[in-house]
Amino acid sequence: MGRDLRYEPYATTRSIEALHHMFSLHRLLLDLERAGRLVRLDEEIDAHLEAAEIQRRVYASGGPAVWFTRVKDCRFGMVSNLFGTVERARYLFRQTYENVRRAIELKIDPAAFFRNPTRYLSAPLTGWRMQPKYVRSGAVFGQRIQLSDLPRLQSWPRDGGPFITLPQVYTEDPNNPGWQQSNLGMYRVQLAGNQYSANEVGLHYQIHRGIGVHHSAAIARGEPLRVNVFVGGHPAMSLAAVMPLPEGMSELGFAGALAGHRIPLARRATPSGNNLPVYADADFCLRGVIRPGPALPEGPFGDHLGYYSLAHEFPVLEVEEVWARTDAVWPFTIVGRPPQEDTTFGQLIHELTGPVIPTVIAGVKQVHAVDAAGVHPLLLAIGSERYMPFHAQPQPQELLTQASAILGQGQMSLAKYLLIANSGDDPQLDTHDEAAFLQHILARVDWWRDLHFQTCTTIDTLDYSGEGLNRGSKLVIAAVGPPRRKLGREMPADFSLPAGFSNPKVALPGVLVVNGSRIEPQPGFDSSRTLPTLAASATNAAYQMEMEAFVTSLAPRPAPLAAFPLLVIVDDSDFTAASLANFLWVTFTRSNPAADIYGVGGTTQQKHWGCSGPLVIDARIKPHHAPALVEDPAVTRKIDALAARGGPLARWL
Repeated sequence: MGRDLRYEPYATTRSIEALHHMFSLHRLLLDLERAGRLVRLDEEIDAHLEAAEIQRRVYASGGPAVWFTRVKDCRFGMVSNLFGTVERARYLFRQTYENVRRAIELKIDPAAFFRNPTRYLSAPLTGWRMQPKYVRSGAVFGQRIQLSDLPRLQSWPRDGGPFITLPQVYTEDPNNPGWQQSNLGMYRVQLAGNQYSANEVGLHYQIHRGIGVHHSAAIARGEPLRVNVFVGGHPAMSLAAVMPLPEGMSELGFAGALAGHRIPLARRATPSGNNLPVYADADFCLRGVIRPGPALPEGPFGDHLGYYSLAHEFPVLEVEEVWARTDAVWPFTIVGRPPQEDTTFGQLIHELTGPVIPTVIAGVKQVHAVDAAGVHPLLLAIGSERYMPFHAQPQPQELLTQASAILGQGQMSLAKYLLIANSGDDPQLDTHDEAAFLQHILARVDWWRDLHFQTCTTIDTLDYSGEGLNRGSKLVIAAVGPPRRKLGREMPADFSLPAGFSNPKVALPGVLVVNGSRIEPQPGFDSSRTLPTLAASATNAAYQMEMEAFVTSLAPRPAPLAAFPLLVIVDDSDFTAASLANFLWVTFTRSNPAADIYGVGGTTQQKHWGCSGPLVIDARIKPHHAPALVEDPAVTRKIDALAARGGPLARWL
């Protein structure tokens, strides 16, 4: 009896292109299991906190994908850690990944085809696969189910309810419908809790997202926004949903190239007239509309900066239909303080799109969003300083133009700190060697000249270091020229601290972290549910005065700090200095540049602020910050017991 090629994850090109039902996640899991890249867990696991803690432990130990075959009070299995390592992700796309990279090479340099045509023989087929195709039906319509049938995954104790953590949210432009102007994004979906009715879910999307453009157009037309939410199917759809593609370039096209087949779309209208195409190979599909009207609170949710994003009003999706395959498996991920599984997404995005950066922004060689700092809080970049090469005293000029261009590009506009260096000062410099890059900047920076603030502007929705939702500031630090100082690596012998500050530690060459006094939260403030107004905080003025007094006390003693251009005030200097990852996380997620940066000898001239001595960043936890993520102790003990009993996951728990 021949194989059923409809469910072979890597069938031949001819058979794949000829079939409507081209892919089954269930069959892919069997393929991973045979290859020793997936482990089944047959013990009953609760989707409430337990599955999440298992996933975090398995990811941290470099373990396999995990197939939860028995989920408490749910008839569907779950799978996590599909993207747990870059090596496993490359395995998932092993027959197409290189072809996609070569297609990107051609986009950068079309003439490369004529210089080496044999290298790019796959380009026409890749281009063909980027065109979705319409089919009459699909495996996703195998059974109609209820919202309550879906796994109730909750990741962190103070989350507002269960969430879909690997959704593919599909919308089209109401003014120009069709897949060509569609958006496929990964916007979290809250399945229950807060004020939702039985057929409502919360849809959280941030600024600078394609769905926002579609929603605005629907509001302007006075009509509902039609939305389909897919879960599962080919992993290429999940990666496509997070890819920072240029506006107008379809995520469905990218997914088809990476999946190795045209994405099948089926049409079936809902009672309200939602006739958006449905991804035929998805494991699950939620279909509905966002109607004009008031939003409802969504959240809290433990997010990728390592803190909770708090409850805020977001659109509500009125769900009309829920469909599932007969062999459906629910894929999920867990986010939290980096690194987590979504770190792999960032690495794949860099591999695929990194070479495009120089073609988008003239003179820019590299841009790196630092995962350990929560991605958006810190960007490192290498540019080219080519203006006035005969100038005897090099200073940032073209780098500032390039920095402005970087901050004008899509999601990079949400960056809070941007550090940019000149490629000519060190041709071997690499933004991904974060420690070396920071030392390069600190050895060259002139704190009076090289600090460039943007105030009262937008930052990441998930970043609570600013003065309100999406509100904060940015700082560009551009440094050029030869080193101006040798960075200290040991504590200066004659260094002393004023009262209230203690336990200085060398976190990096040239960087001291110092314990400051703890900033007490405002009485009665429940940080898991609300966001206070920073301007109304009486505590704010007190800790700012404390910091001003600190830098003033250091001004008469410049010599001990000559080799330490950066001081960071923290709650726990031992923790902060213990690793580069700790330093990056604490410093850049807990500070708002315009409010939390001070300087020894700081002055303002012509609206430009700088300082003659060390720069000081106050990275203590403030009253308006969101709480950090902490596991539930009872769940931790239960997973400890699971590990002690042995079994297929014991070595990774």
